[in-house]
Amino acid sequence: MNTKLTLRMDEALIQQAKSEASRRGKSVSQMVGEFFGALGSVQIKRSTLPPITTSLVGALKGRRVSEADYKKHLKEKYL
Repeated sequence: MNTKLTLRMDEALIQQAKSEASRRGKSVSQMVGEFFGALGSVQIKRSTLPPITTSLVGALKGRRVSEADYKKHLKEKYL
C-alpha cells in the first residue's frame, strides 16, 4: 500500500531531483523510495569482515582520537 509523504526542501534541490528523475525515467517518489530502501542494505555485516577487523570494530567508540594523537603515537613508537 502506498502512502503519501510530504518532504520540504529548497526549491533548487527539488528542481535538481526532478531533472535527475526525468533523466532516469523515474519519478522523484520512486527515487526517494529506492534511496530509503537501500539504507538498510548499506550496512556491512560483521561476518563478512576478516576476523582481526571484526575484533577491532567499536574499539574506539566513545573516544576522541585526533590525527595529532595518531601522529604522536607513531613518533613514540618509531623514534
